[in-house]
Amino acid sequence: MDIVYAIWLRNIKRYLRSKSRIIGSLGMPLFFLLILGFGLNSVVDIPGMGHNYVGFIIPGIVAMSVLFTSIFSGIQIIWDKQFGFLKETLVAPVSRLEIMIGQTLGGATTAFIQGLIILVLSLFIGANITNLAGFLIAFLFMLLIGLCFTALGIAIASKMDDMHGFQLIMNFVIFPIFGLSGAIFPIDSLPSWLKTVTLLDPLTYGVEGIRYGLLGTSHISPLISGLVLGSITLVMIILGAYLFRKVKV
Repeated sequence: MDIVYAIWLRNIKRYLRSKSRIIGSLGMPLFFLLILGFGLNSVVDIPGMGHNYVGFIIPGIVAMSVLFTSIFSGIQIIWDKQFGFLKETLVAPVSRLEIMIGQTLGGATTAFIQGLIILVLSLFIGANITNLAGFLIAFLFMLLIGLCFTALGIAIASKMDDMHGFQLIMNFVIFPIFGLSGAIFPIDSLPSWLKTVTLLDPLTYGVEGIRYGLLGTSHISPLISGLVLGSITLVMIILGAYLFRKVKV
């Protein structure tokens, strides 16, 4: 467990020391929250919430922040490949599974912190938290999203050597994941065929879980959301560990 903790701590320190990374990662979530939220707040009527579009999208924007930060943390693998750190780590007398778990936990933790920052900021612009238990439920789903998509990012990065190519592929992957998650629209209002596609998106269950925690309402049962997202997270970790074992440096 020492190697898991060491790699986790390395990721946390790198994140906390990079102030530009923290501030830069706030740009797109705040843009969606302020521009899109307030711009459509008076014209969009959310069933059961009325003209409170800002409150409706806050869980989705929190999930988006965690998604972006976690999945792009996979670039650390490519960075370590190019600068030789990964080679030195792999020749150490530790298993690759421990290294991968450390990277996954580190990426998920930084993503959770980033989502927490957005959540705290949202309290000043319209978020109404139902109770403390709701916070804890939201935190659980934020961690699951972080673990799931950090593992996915590591899985993809394990098969790549070019950072620019990784970024392009990630942009191609994450925008459909975010767009189909119900983060910015209620999934019950979708046509049946599109709703089916939305239910295939793992982020949908994370958004619905966070929405239940923060607002006390969701289109999918939080228990079902937790079971589905937890199962997908386990599959992603197994996939990431399998592909990471085949990394060549």
